[in-house]
Amino acid sequence: MSVTRRGLLGTTLAASVLSAPRLVRAQTSPTIRIGVLTDLSGPYRETAGPGSVAGAKLAAEEAMAAAPGLTVDVIQADHQNKPDVGVTIAREWLDRGEVDAIVDVPNSGVGLAVAQVVREKDKVFLITGAGSVDLTGARCAPTSVHWTFDTYMQARSTGGAVVKQGKDSWFLLVADYAFGHAIQRDLTALVEQSGGRINGAVRYPFPQTSDFSSFLVQAQSSGAKVLGLANAGADTINCIKQAHEFGLTQGGAMTIAAFLMFVGDVHTLGLDAAQGLLLTESFYWDLNDRTRAFTKRIAPKMRADWRPNMEHAGAYGAVLHYLKAAHAMGAAEARKSGTATVDRMKAMPTDDDAFGQNTIRTDGRLLHPAYLFQVKTPAESSGAWDYYKLLATTPSEQAARSLEDGKCPMLAAK
Repeated sequence: MSVTRRGLLGTTLAASVLSAPRLVRAQTSPTIRIGVLTDLSGPYRETAGPGSVAGAKLAAEEAMAAAPGLTVDVIQADHQNKPDVGVTIAREWLDRGEVDAIVDVPNSGVGLAVAQVVREKDKVFLITGAGSVDLTGARCAPTSVHWTFDTYMQARSTGGAVVKQGKDSWFLLVADYAFGHAIQRDLTALVEQSGGRINGAVRYPFPQTSDFSSFLVQAQSSGAKVLGLANAGADTINCIKQAHEFGLTQGGAMTIAAFLMFVGDVHTLGLDAAQGLLLTESFYWDLNDRTRAFTKRIAPKMRADWRPNMEHAGAYGAVLHYLKAAHAMGAAEARKSGTATVDRMKAMPTDDDAFGQNTIRTDGRLLHPAYLFQVKTPAESSGAWDYYKLLATTPSEQAARSLEDGKCPMLAAK
C-alpha cells in the first residue's frame, strides 16, 4: 500500500511537524520505503495492526508535505506472531522489496529475530511494538531505535505503584514467549527488591490459549494479593473478563495488575469491568493539547469512533523522526546505511505531537516519561473514551533502565 500526496496537510501545519530544512533538490530524490510489520489477524490486531499502519502513513504524509522532493511509500504485512514468518517477510522486503526501514513488530520473539536481520542488512528497525528490554540490552543493535515502551518501564511504573500500596505477594500469569519472560524477570526483580515475594507463576502457550480458567484457579489458591498479567492484547482482555467471572477480585481479594494494557482494551472491556485497574502508557490521546491534535489528525485513518494508543502513536513518532533524519541526510545517502541513519536520529532531538520533545540514547532507547493511569469508574467518566486519570509520571531518565544495567555490547566495544 502506498502513500500519495492526496489530501496532505497544508504548509502551515506541515512546518510545525517537521523542522528539517525545506529543500527542493535539483534531481528526483529516490523513494524511501517503510514496511509496517505487524499483527493484522491475531491477538495484537487491535493494539497494533491497522492502527500502527495508520500512524506510519500519517507520519509519511506529514513528512512529504513539509519536505518537497521527499517521496515515501508505506507497505504492510502480517507476521502472524511467528518469528520465522517475520524473518521471511523481513528478508524479502530488504533483499528484493527495496524497504529501507521496518516499523512496529508487536511480539518480542518476532522483534528480536527481525532485529538481527535488519542489522545484517544495515537497514533501520523502528521498534514501536516489541517490548523486550533485551532490544537495548544484550541484543542491542546500531540499526535499531526502541521507541514506545519496554518491559522495564512497564514493571517499574505499574508494578512499583502496586507494591507501594502494600500489595507485596504476587502470582504471575505469563505468555510463554520473549515479552512475557522479560516482564516476569523484570517484575520479579522489582518486587523482591521492594521486600515482596512471588508466590507462584505459570506460563501458558502463546498465542494458542483462550481459556485461562485453570491458571486462574492456581492464582486464587496461591494466597497472593496480586494477579500480575505478563501478556497483552486479547489475552489481557480475556484474563480480566475470566478473573471477574471467577470472582478473583470480589471484595478486594486480589488486585489485577496488567503490565501491557491499552486504551482500546479498556474500551473493549467497558468501565464496569476495567474500573480501578492500574496501567502504564507513554501516550494518552487526551493527555494534553498536542496529543489531542495528533488524535484529530489520525482519526480519519482509523476505524470509526476509535482512539490511538501508545503503539499507534509510537509508529507515528518513530517514522516521523526517521524521515526527518533521512531528509536532513538526503534520501539517497540515508538509504545507503541504516547505521548512519540511526546515528543521525540519535544526534537530533525528537519532537512530535504524540510524545513531545525527547532524545534517543546511545543504546537506541528513546527517553520519554511513563504515565501511570487508573481506569475511571463509570461515574467519573464524562463520555466516550474518557477512561484515564493520571496518578503519577515517571521521568524520562527513570523510566528507562540505566546504560550500566543494560550492558549493551555495542557500547562496550566503542
